[in-house]
Formats: sequence, C-alpha cells, structure tokens
Amino acid sequence: MVPLFALVVSYLLFRVLGLFGWSYFDNWHSPLQGAVAVMLLLTASAHWGKRRPDLIRMIPNAFPKPDWIVTATGWLEIVGAFGILFPATSRAASICLAVLLVTMFPANVRAARERLTIGGRPTPKLLVRTLLQLVFLAAVLLAG
Repeated sequence: MVPLFALVVSYLLFRVLGLFGWSYFDNWHSPLQGAVAVMLLLTASAHWGKRRPDLIRMIPNAFPKPDWIVTATGWLEIVGAFGILFPATSRAASICLAVLLVTMFPANVRAARERLTIGGRPTPKLLVRTLLQLVFLAAVLLAG
C-alpha cells in the first residue's frame, strides 16, 4: 500500500506545484510521470535494503537465482523511473514497465497465497494486490 500512497501523494504534490505556477506540472501528464517515477524509485529501494530477503522469498520456486531476479528488477525499476520522465523515452519506458509489472505479478501471487510479509507487514490479499497492480499498470501506461 505504501507504493500507492507514494503515487497518489506525489501526484497531488506535483499538481499543486502546477497550480501554484510551476508550468511544467500545469497539466495531468507531467505530474503523473513524476509520481510514477517517485513510486518506482521507492519500490526499487526495497530491492537492496532490509526488505530484500522478503522480496527474494516472494520469487516462485520455479525461477532460478531469485536474488539475481530481485537485483535485476530493482535496476529495471530505476531505469524505467528515469525513462518515463523524458519525452523521447517515456512511451518505450511505459511499455517496458508494464511488461515488468506483469512479469513480477507471480511473485505477488505467491506472497498473497503464502501470506508472506515484507518488512514484517503482511502482503495484501490477492484481490487487493490484483487491483493495486491494475492501478499501477494504468498509471505506468498513462504516464507514457
């Protein structure tokens, strides 16, 4: 739920900046791009911090080298966060990020089914996680 909070709050903050005269954010698209970048940088930070073992545990057993997968997806989130901000790369970044979100979803399914925790907190139930994933997918695609 923290990524959703980061997405919504940063979007609102960027929109307010636009309303107060920062012309770059004086629309809906640029604030959404900034909010998606903030959300992705936040989620990427977990790939190396104290939550890393929890993310590794989420990777389905069928996938080899879960630690490598967590590292790679963290780097892809960082690259996507920056890519979404630039007009020349935002469309490609949004498509790649959508693919990334879909490919990472099995880890979320496992976490929900096995009632795993991240940072000591339970992961959302599968229905809630699916709805969150759809919100994130929509935000990423609209930002591109």
